Amino acid sequence: MLLILTACASKKKVVKTDPHLAVANSHVEMIKNFELSNLDFHTFSGKAKAKVEMGKESHSVNLNIRMDRGKTIWISVTALLGIEAARVIITPDSVRIMNKMQGEYIAKPFSYIYKYVNPGISFAMLQDIFMGNITVDLLRTDQLQVANSVDDIQLIGIKDGLTFHYGVKTNNRPFSFNLMELGKNRKMETYYGDFAESDGYNFPERFTLSIEGDDVKLGADLVYNKIEFNKALELPFNVPSRYKVIN
Repeated sequence: MLLILTACASKKKVVKTDPHLAVANSHVEMIKNFELSNLDFHTFSGKAKAKVEMGKESHSVNLNIRMDRGKTIWISVTALLGIEAARVIITPDSVRIMNKMQGEYIAKPFSYIYKYVNPGISFAMLQDIFMGNITVDLLRTDQLQVANSVDDIQLIGIKDGLTFHYGVKTNNRPFSFNLMELGKNRKMETYYGDFAESDGYNFPERFTLSIEGDDVKLGADLVYNKIEFNKALELPFNVPSRYKVIN
């Protein structure tokens, strides 16, 4: 009996586990969890007090931000005296800006935002940045490193000429996001804080954005005081005929 059992055992195939495949599978599961933890909204409307820095100038303003997911980002900038200074509307293929203080209007393709943010940022990624969502498509790369600790998860990777770094809480919500172009000085940093439940969504009521490059230095520190999800939106953007078109 011992001889027969030994002979049978010797014929069994030895299955070797590929460590790279195991890591890849764990990343797929992790990405699914991040995707499920992202805010799955249809529309968003928020009002915030903000400090905006452009170069050496600093302004305190009120922001009204509205988003129709996958379609539109609408922003109204109002000075503290209640005077609307600017209105911006961004779609997947265009950027339009009304400078109400100067009576000027700009209409450009979506690529115009690359004057200020990293080339490679898509419209969907831009909405993710505003909402404090993780852009899961960015994580689908074979150049992704994951470091886990008791308090957080660090995600560092490279995709499509961009290097990125997410700091993520154990509940799969990000508290920081850094993005840089390979071989370039331009970088973008975002930080999220004061998470609170609103309409069932775990939303960061504090949002800080910093953009630096050779000719660009922008910063914004937002604190939301009103948030609504999945309500009907109005996105008015009517350009008076007297406005001067800036090329």
